[in-house]
Amino acid sequence: MPISQELLDILVCPLCKTAVKLTPDGAGLKCATCRRVYPIKDEIPVMLPEEATVASE
Repeated sequence: MPISQELLDILVCPLCKTAVKLTPDGAGLKCATCRRVYPIKDEIPVMLPEEATVASE
């Protein structure tokens, strides 16, 4: 079961409070402002800054 659109509509980056978008491969949620990618583990977004990676672009 993928992440629902309702959940995607309310999730924001915990650091900069910008809305996050699903990555093309569906494995994470990316913040356009700070470029952090939060992983999705077992269909649950892990919105912890220490678990995020910073995308190069």
